[in-house]
Amino acid sequence: MNKIINKMYTATVTATGGRNGHVQSPDKLVNFDFRYPKALGGSNDDYLNPELLFAAGYAACFDNVLNRVIKEEKLTTGATVVTAHVSFGKLDESRFGLAVDLEIEVPGVDHAKVEELAQKAHSICPYSNATRDNIEVNLIVKETEPVIAN
Repeated sequence: MNKIINKMYTATVTATGGRNGHVQSPDKLVNFDFRYPKALGGSNDDYLNPELLFAAGYAACFDNVLNRVIKEEKLTTGATVVTAHVSFGKLDESRFGLAVDLEIEVPGVDHAKVEELAQKAHSICPYSNATRDNIEVNLIVKETEPVIAN
């Protein structure tokens, strides 16, 4: 287990009612209802759910770390894009789990280099470190058009 040696930030959110409930942070920046998505028995997909929030957090964090790696390597790229697909499903008869596909786009950089950058980001990203060896995470490098200088 990795232990944080210097806590730099702590987010706090309280949930009531589980997947058909409400979540709220003390400052009310997070303040909304959760409902089951239609695929899990809900009536529609008009509400947030834990997987959406996890996907948003993972995508944003990974993209930030990817840009840090790009900057450290002194590369010039177009705007990076990371899309997280978080899947919820059964592990066996009594347990549930998650799987993540991260689609990574780095315009202006060849495929092999983007794979290298993605692996470096994956080794640094807090979400990747939290999920490593716990859930399946696939890094999928998408082809992009070259960046053309004006």
